[in-house]
Amino acid sequence: MSKKTSYLLGIILTIILGTILYYFLCCSICCGKESCEYKKDEIKSVVTPEIKDATRNAFMVEDANGDFNIKMNDNFNFKTSNFSILDPVSENVEKGVLKLKDYLIANPSKDIEITGLYKSDEVNNSAYPNLGLARANSVKNYLVLHGVPSKQIDTFGKLNDDINPNESGTLFGPLKFGMLTLDASDTSMLEALEKACQEVRDNPLVLHFKTGQAAINLTPEQRKKIADMSHCVDKLGVKVQVVGHTDNTGDATNNLALGLKRADFAKGYLTKNGILEGNIETSSKGQTEPIADNATDEGKAENRRTVITIN
Repeated sequence: MSKKTSYLLGIILTIILGTILYYFLCCSICCGKESCEYKKDEIKSVVTPEIKDATRNAFMVEDANGDFNIKMNDNFNFKTSNFSILDPVSENVEKGVLKLKDYLIANPSKDIEITGLYKSDEVNNSAYPNLGLARANSVKNYLVLHGVPSKQIDTFGKLNDDINPNESGTLFGPLKFGMLTLDASDTSMLEALEKACQEVRDNPLVLHFKTGQAAINLTPEQRKKIADMSHCVDKLGVKVQVVGHTDNTGDATNNLALGLKRADFAKGYLTKNGILEGNIETSSKGQTEPIADNATDEGKAENRRTVITIN
């Protein structure tokens, strides 16, 4: 083999070897995988998320046993993971609420049923067992403030993952409305309510606060108790009683003021969660009614409490 032929073969082998090294080394660095073909397959396998249209429920109330029927495209709207009604409420909804008020006042045997809807991926920051019930209570308060008798409003919550928000996280009308005609001879609902209210009186909600605490975290049992209190207030006309207590540290007069401050803090929490301010009464016992020994730190912690019940 001549020197010129050997030289040409060397060049060809160098080109082939360089191409192979480029494919396995450079392409691996660029793609982050063993080959670029792997990256191409990976790109092809990416699934574009499905964009669902926002659900828009109408404000619709129909009495199957009467002549009341309203339906409009507008409704009460909420942000996801929130139970406060978004402002402004449309004029159409306001007019519908006034018609509903007149109808219910003229028909005291009728109840409006409000079912708030919520999704399983929403966060419940309310005091109620679920976000749907909290939304229903917000709408209930709106109706009451517009003259609808609270005794003629029933609230419920229901999970519904078929409702979808828009791109900004607004849920349009996550609610369902119904009309119930009561049977005067059937006292079962009233008896069940009175039993639940008596349970609240016998076993009040007791909260213990840490210094500077700005939020209240409730157990499922405590959330149920607040929901029962709200129903008792609406249906029986009772008031929520919030009483603050302290340990015996410091001056008795100052502790009386401290107890009231704690009671007012709890009142603000309840008001934010749908119990109207006029239905809540606060007071303080200061250090006068301990339930544990103030000689220990544990006992003092037990005495620093706020008791919430109904009259």
